[in-house]
Amino acid sequence: MNDRCAAGTGRFLEVMAGVLGVSVSDFGSLALEGQPILRISSTCTVFAESEAVSLLAKGERREDIALALHGSVVRRSVTMLKRVSLEKDIVFAGGVALNPCLRVILEKELGQKIIVPDNPHMIGAYGAALCCRSAAHK
Repeated sequence: MNDRCAAGTGRFLEVMAGVLGVSVSDFGSLALEGQPILRISSTCTVFAESEAVSLLAKGERREDIALALHGSVVRRSVTMLKRVSLEKDIVFAGGVALNPCLRVILEKELGQKIIVPDNPHMIGAYGAALCCRSAAHK
């Protein structure tokens, strides 16, 4: 994430959950109830939000829109993952790893099991602490 774009980040999911009137903690579960009949083409938060609002206005189900939004995040993520090559084991860390729908879709797209550690939202802080500890011992 940077100061200009939130596409593919937790902030993207927070915004989209708000558009659909659901908490970010329930957003993934809502999406798992959806049918894969819609597609959000934009990975830009502003444009994806506009697409989601338009689909709501057309009477599409929130569950289906939520699944389409998750699909948008996964497509962008898989594209980036393939650029750096995929090794045998893939660990999904960060707060977004708490979203069950993203894990399910990623596993389907990649054709392999994704490892989600306990407390994935703490992994970055844990890594930073290990780096500081290592630096302090030099």
